[in-house]
Amino acid sequence: MAKRVSMTKAKAAGTKVPKRGATKKQSPTPAPAKRKKGVSDTFDIEAETLPQHILDAAFHSGGYPYDKRMKRKHYNKEMEPLQIELQKLLAWVRESGERIVIVLEGRDGAGKGGTITRFTQHLNPRQARVVALPKPSDTEKGQWYFQRYAAEMPAAGEIVFFDRSWYNRAGVERVMEFCAPDQTDAFLREAPVFEGMLTRDGIRTIKIFLTISREMQMMRLHARWHDPLKRWKLSPIDFEAIPRFDAYSEAFDEILERSSTAWAPWSVVRGNDKFRTRLNAIRLVLQAIPYKDKDEAAIGELDHKITLSATRYLDKGGEK
Repeated sequence: MAKRVSMTKAKAAGTKVPKRGATKKQSPTPAPAKRKKGVSDTFDIEAETLPQHILDAAFHSGGYPYDKRMKRKHYNKEMEPLQIELQKLLAWVRESGERIVIVLEGRDGAGKGGTITRFTQHLNPRQARVVALPKPSDTEKGQWYFQRYAAEMPAAGEIVFFDRSWYNRAGVERVMEFCAPDQTDAFLREAPVFEGMLTRDGIRTIKIFLTISREMQMMRLHARWHDPLKRWKLSPIDFEAIPRFDAYSEAFDEILERSSTAWAPWSVVRGNDKFRTRLNAIRLVLQAIPYKDKDEAAIGELDHKITLSATRYLDKGGEK
């Protein structure tokens, strides 16, 4: 397999980052605008190890409030009763004909897929469905933007998890310049309206944003590149995650500010520790839904050190 040009080296050379399996020889493109030097300039995804200062900073970066990761034994002990409660939730959804949408958003490497896996691990896939749509086809590009997402809404008795969602328009598409600024602005006006339509039709919508710091994202993307079993998770867009970190920060802050509503509020979970992230994301959902035979003691309390409302998170500085 050809060795991939690192994000930083490719940017410095003014060349495109090659796709997986491509050679290093690429047609030159105009050099990007100069960026302020910082920790991103020492990141090389090809390096055998990351610089020690990135490794040392990763867990605590972004204002993460814990000194150590949660121990797996403690995590497993807390996870089991939560997954039992999820079984009760799904049984209630099936019996009552409820419809639930759970949206997970966040940066590449924030832990969306792993969190969804813990939600669905012991649930019947006929009633708990995961949606992770690919890029739109030419036909879909000519449709109403929300159309292909509307087609994935749950039927009676079903829960649908969106691993990324319609918010791609104001996140990835905005940052990667796949859409025009006026399209992003129109989306941010229309998304609360779309979600209001879902709510009025009886669909419960829960939105969770997983946030990780720059150094933690570096560490996770680096780990993916060096793990043959996880490298498939990397896409050309992922290789723009670090160079465009600040642009994503601006985009996510605007999403949280403009699309958190009373009928579909955003909840933010700090994700530097995957174990704590998964536990608190599940608790958010279980606490939000009045299902039958709910065991409050089994669910436990949210960790408000890492779980915040959109307003509180933005008041603390948000992604910036």
